[in-house]
This record gives sequence, C-alpha cells and structure tokens, in this order.
Amino acid sequence: MQKRRLGNSDMEITPIGFGAWAIGGPGWEYSWGAQDDQDSISAIHAALDAGINWIDTAAVYGIGHSEKIVARALQGRSEKPYVFTKCSLLWDEQGNIRGCLKAESIRKECEDSLKRLNVDTIDLYQVHWPNPNEDIEEGWTELAELQKQGKLRYIGVSNFNVEQIKRAQSIAPVTSLQPPYSLVARGVEDEILPYCLDQNIGVIVYSPMQAGLLSGKMTKERAANLPDDDWRKSSQHFKEPNLSRNLRLVEVLRGIGNRHNRTPGEVAIAWTLNNPAVTAAIVGFRNADQVEGMKGALDFRLNSSEISEIEAFKE
Repeated sequence: MQKRRLGNSDMEITPIGFGAWAIGGPGWEYSWGAQDDQDSISAIHAALDAGINWIDTAAVYGIGHSEKIVARALQGRSEKPYVFTKCSLLWDEQGNIRGCLKAESIRKECEDSLKRLNVDTIDLYQVHWPNPNEDIEEGWTELAELQKQGKLRYIGVSNFNVEQIKRAQSIAPVTSLQPPYSLVARGVEDEILPYCLDQNIGVIVYSPMQAGLLSGKMTKERAANLPDDDWRKSSQHFKEPNLSRNLRLVEVLRGIGNRHNRTPGEVAIAWTLNNPAVTAAIVGFRNADQVEGMKGALDFRLNSSEISEIEAFKE
C-alpha cells in the first residue's frame, strides 16, 4: 500500500483515514444520530487491521465523546495509529456551539483533548473553523507555542481559505489543510488546492462521499427517513432537486465500480485522490461492515478515461 507524506511533516499516511465524526453519537448540533459505542470500537479495530494508519476526530464530535471512544479503541493496541484532532469549537451545557480562538481557550482545549485521548502528544492538532476570523493570529500563535512545548507534533487548519492560511503561515508553518471535497462539493478546486500544492501544505479532505450520499447505499427513501437528529436531514445535497441529480451521479460511479468490483463510494473517494494536491481522504465508518465495504479505497485508483467519464456527467 502506497503511503503519502503529509505536508512538511515526517508522517507517512495511508490514502484514507478513519473519520470519527459520526461515532461521537447523539446529543449535539451536528450529530449523525444514535451510535453504539461497541460498533464504533469494532469499526476502529477493523480499520486498523485493514492497514489504515491514522484517525481524525475533534473535541466537538459528540461533545468530547468521539475522542474518548478513540482512546478506548486504542487501549492495548501494540501498533498505534496517528491521531489527529481539532480545536476552536466550544459548547455549553445545552449543547450550543460557538467558535473561540483565544489563547487561553485553545490551551485548555488542548489539555482536555490530551486527557480524553489518553496521549502525551497529539500528532496533528487542527483549528476546526477560522472563527472568529479576527482571532486567527492569536489562536495560531498559541498552537505554535503548544507545538514548541511538545504537546503537539504538527499543527494544521481546517475550513480555511487562502488568505486565512497565509495569515497563519506568517506566524508558523502550516502542515495541513482539511477542506470539504467531493464530486458535489468542488469549491476548493480553483484556488485553495493549487495554493496548498504550491506551498507543500498537506491536504486531507473530508466528506469525499458527501456524508454517505455517494456511497451507493443512499436512496430517496433512506434520505427521507433520516432521523430528526441527523444533521444531513437539513443538508441541501439530500433535498430535491439536488438529491435526484446526485443519485444519478451515483449510477455513473456504480458503472465504473462494477468493472473493478468496487463500490460507488470507493470510486468517489478515488476521484478525490486523483487531484495532485490531495494527500489523503477521511472516510467515516460506523461499524466493521462499513470498513469491509470501503477498505478497497486504500489502493483503488481511477484511470484517465474513467476520470473523463465522471467529468462528462451532466444533469
């Protein structure tokens, strides 16, 4: 399995990583609904057994719960994966979420994540969202200080635009960017990805299957019956007329996948990995069966004619 160097780091990571958003469970604003913790742990174990060598989580996922589950899953494992997490989103007792990039807050978030993850050092610590925009410099300066102290190996950003990345770079090197990127969310292609490629900033994309929409498992009926506490219920990608268009795209992916005994989701992931700026893609798993159905994305790649076939898709 070919691994890729993440930006200016010494970390060689697998083309896909374990996304731990959904395993945070219910009870917060961007929940994916109810989740069985044992299923989550089994999914992490299956992913590691398949060769995946990094996990991406965040403090806010499940209001700290995702980080705790990651720690439980890694307890007793002889070979530990890289663990990436994020800061800057705080919550109150009612589960309301707000952005904060004040130095004191960042420092406390880091300490809390270290405890929940049961580690001495976080491999990659990312600013989850650049909010408030005016505090980017203060927050990034604190991350650089925590890195100097050895609490963080590398520091990165998520959901930043080029101007915001440049502001961070003026203070300390940016190892990586984590943007949304999929066949139905291509907003980073024109400016952000080329900039990262030029600057040797690693890119780990999230939602390469657009939150399961391109997995091959989504149907109109399933979309209509998503639980009320599943954030996708309010996503425009899962509503008409976008839903029908997106499901027609899935059939194009299915046709290509059938030639290789791959799922539409694996084809969708491979499409993101075809971009030269993309280092790796985050894939969310909620149980071991999902890992089995997607682990082929570790080594599956598209040829130029298949890329052209996908690009030719019209509504």
